Amino acid sequence: MILVKAKRAGPSNLSEPRGTLTLMRRPADPETDKSALSGGVAAFPRRPIAFLWHYIRRRPVLHFAALASVLGAASCACVAQYGLKLIVDAMAQGTDLIGAVWRAFAVFAGLLAGESLLWRFGSWLGYRAILADRTEARLDLFDHLGGHSSRYFSDLLSGSLASRISSTGDSVQQVLSIVLFNIAPVCADFCAALAILSTVEWQLVAALGLFVLLAVGALALFGQRGTPRHRAYADRAAEVGGALVDVVSNIWAVKAFSAHSRERRRFAQLLQTETTAHRNSLMYIERMRALHDLGLWLMAGAILIWSLNLWSKGRISPGDVILAVAVTLRILQGSRDLAFAAVNATQFVSRIADAIEVIGEDHKVVDGPGARQLIHRGGSIAFENVNFSYPGGREVFCGFNLRIERGQRVGLVGPSGAGKSTVISLVQRLFDVDAGRLLIDGQDIRTMTQDSLRAAIAVVPQDVSLFHRSVLDNIRYANPEASDEAVFAAAKAARCDVFIRALPQGYGTIVGERGTKLSGGQRQRLGIARALLKDAPIIVLDEATSALDTEAELEIQRALGALMQGRTVLAIAHRLSTVAEFDRLVVLREGRIVEQGTPAELRRRRGLFDRMCRLQEEGPLRLAS
Repeated sequence: MILVKAKRAGPSNLSEPRGTLTLMRRPADPETDKSALSGGVAAFPRRPIAFLWHYIRRRPVLHFAALASVLGAASCACVAQYGLKLIVDAMAQGTDLIGAVWRAFAVFAGLLAGESLLWRFGSWLGYRAILADRTEARLDLFDHLGGHSSRYFSDLLSGSLASRISSTGDSVQQVLSIVLFNIAPVCADFCAALAILSTVEWQLVAALGLFVLLAVGALALFGQRGTPRHRAYADRAAEVGGALVDVVSNIWAVKAFSAHSRERRRFAQLLQTETTAHRNSLMYIERMRALHDLGLWLMAGAILIWSLNLWSKGRISPGDVILAVAVTLRILQGSRDLAFAAVNATQFVSRIADAIEVIGEDHKVVDGPGARQLIHRGGSIAFENVNFSYPGGREVFCGFNLRIERGQRVGLVGPSGAGKSTVISLVQRLFDVDAGRLLIDGQDIRTMTQDSLRAAIAVVPQDVSLFHRSVLDNIRYANPEASDEAVFAAAKAARCDVFIRALPQGYGTIVGERGTKLSGGQRQRLGIARALLKDAPIIVLDEATSALDTEAELEIQRALGALMQGRTVLAIAHRLSTVAEFDRLVVLREGRIVEQGTPAELRRRRGLFDRMCRLQEEGPLRLAS
């Protein structure tokens, strides 16, 4: 309702944290950017594998260098088994070949050293790439989440959305780590081991290769069939996270209604459901492991018997027996690790799929192609034949017309459900009209960027939302470049400077989550100060003084008179004294304008507005009688 023009200055020592780490993000692909601007489509793919590849492509050199290092390390480890064969064969031929033994040992030690060095290098490169991918995935989800409409956030728990963003980042890290450090080395082991084993007996290679392919294929098939169990667990985990945040954020209501026991039982039920889903997921994996262990035992025993039989016939050396058994065990163990790494990756991929399906939903309100910046011309507002219905079919407006001239103070009044809140939601373009046009300064708001539109509007809602930050930062949130003096001036104009300076750390006091350390009236006045600092041509008030006592409201009303000059003010008020001095009142009922005019004119007409005023004036007297 009031507005202060704040002088912009350099960064303030009170609001700018020191030592903040700035993340430099790589630009997204041009094709992705274009799709993101079209129809509110996410800047990332909506399929989990494509989602992961999207981030790998951003730093391919790091990823593929890490992969090459890990594959080299695994190959060295496998080839080292051949060095062990050379040592055994040299020892079996007698002490005269001691030099051959040491040469074989040098080969063996060199391969192990190479394995260690390549693992360390691959890990260093891999973690640099994976952690960057994890961070950017969370940022991209956060960016897209912020573009959703108000209806989207009303339908979903904020805690569940936050949990999905966090779990997606963790899942990206887990999947890429599994692929790099668990799946890729086993594949390298498999190829190198088969090549080495072919120097002993090609039939062993054929038998072992066939078993591994069958084992991995069977486990992969079973793993795919377990995907619904893993997805169910991901859904339940997100639900538990959302419910927990919902209870914590409403803890005062829980205490006020002595509901701790009820909420504990409800949370226990959710945890039990999550635990059951998690157990189903884990037990399915354990059944797969038991099946694979049985096959591993049978195959390893068969290879050992086969190798000993070949040795007894003189077809292979003792070193070949050691090599065949060692390589077989390595391949068979690796096949199990490969299959279960793939299953674990599937669990995390399911979490990614859940998150990008929910958060990656197309935006309902988007900037159109070629959207322009809003040009400020004083802040006039015009509804022209507007039709609007909420999702689900409830019609609010049909052929609605309203014009507010720049600098005019207009109040919206009427019974609940008349459409007052819808008017200010449409002005802010939280929803798009179904038909007709909504103009700001003669410009259709659908042709303007949402950011430029909302930069022209300062809003003081009924329930002022504050961040868990200092008072100074909360007021300055409206204009990050404002000087401390401008913040203080806005606070004084909103009549909150006195109580702020009385707080333990004054303007540096942390207000608590959603401002819980302050009273309702104090939060409301901070919201007014924040709106003042924004310096916008249009001011929207949604019961902005509802939390103030009569004395405080009168003080603010006195301060508002001069400061509202030259600005367009649109206010919703159930306390009709708030809009008594406005230029015009618009009385709504069931989505239609039934009266409009100055407060005095409407009182003389003895219509709906006059009846509402008399009810408010007589209400306390009737209750007292």
